Amino acid sequence: MASSSHPQRSEKDNSLHEKALKAFPSSDLTEDDLIQNPQFCKLLAKLSTHVDSTGLTESLRKELEKAEEELQAETKKWMRPMIIHQLLEEMVQEYIVGKHRSTAMPGNDKFYTTLEQRLLAAKCDVQLGLSEGPSSVLEISADHLNRVMPSEQDIQDMEERLPKELEKHLKRKAFSILTYIQPESEKDSDGLKLEKFNHLPELLKEEIDRIEHLREENAEMAFRLTRETHSYLNDLLEHMKLLQTLLLENRLKVQTKLDRKKLEYLEAKCQLGVQKIRVEMLDIQLDTYTASKISTHKQIREHLETELTATQKEKQAAESKLASYEMFGQEFKDLAEEYARLQVEIEAKKLAIDSLTKLEVK
Repeated sequence: MASSSHPQRSEKDNSLHEKALKAFPSSDLTEDDLIQNPQFCKLLAKLSTHVDSTGLTESLRKELEKAEEELQAETKKWMRPMIIHQLLEEMVQEYIVGKHRSTAMPGNDKFYTTLEQRLLAAKCDVQLGLSEGPSSVLEISADHLNRVMPSEQDIQDMEERLPKELEKHLKRKAFSILTYIQPESEKDSDGLKLEKFNHLPELLKEEIDRIEHLREENAEMAFRLTRETHSYLNDLLEHMKLLQTLLLENRLKVQTKLDRKKLEYLEAKCQLGVQKIRVEMLDIQLDTYTASKISTHKQIREHLETELTATQKEKQAAESKLASYEMFGQEFKDLAEEYARLQVEIEAKKLAIDSLTKLEVK
């Protein structure tokens, strides 16, 4: 159902909006923005044929890719010695830790001690700049370092052994990475592990591509969800407005019916009160004019009893009618009862006055 908050749009307009939003997903544009600015929407749709989602043209994108490749090559070239130096330091640290834990292989002290001293000397040379001359702060020169260096024979033995030890260390790290990514390969042979590790970059590249593809699909689904949610909310708003109008109209109709019912209830209450008062008056008259009185009183009593019977029937009819209006509460009932009580008192006093007047006349 199309939203009525916007005029009806053609399929061409919808296609332009979708094309512009898909072409620039990183922008904060919404479909409402494009609807309110149709010329801007057309401009974005035309630009989408010349630039990619990042806003780059084809030529600029190729130049950027070439620059990134060159930067990556220079980065690898710069990082290679840094990584080797870090691996050598890791080898020394692992040997020191293993020595304290009594897990280090015996007979390796001279090799790792020589390696540690060479690394320390190289670090001092770089940080103090001894190749350019003695340090002006500590007054240390390259000769001072040469004095504390191991013998040439120890250095030569260490350098001959270093490639094999470095290869072992790299192999352990490679196997550790492999078992972290593929825990099931932990029990494989070293040859199979090396083969799997050689294919690991391809697997990781495939995994990265898969994740990127899923990310693009997720962005597409998010775009569709946003659009559908926007349309749904507009429809929901219109439905709520319509429902509010219907509720208001229905409430007015129901209120009129309730007012009419309440009026009928109050009328029945009044009639019941009047009937109760008449019954009380007849009861008083019956109590006053008993059968032991004169024949006139007997006739009056018969007449009153007849009226009482008729009045009671009217009372029952009024009570039956009143029962259908009990839903309107106790307040008016209490008021009617109080009114009836006052009327009874008034009539009783009138009868008393009439009786006294008759006695005085006799």
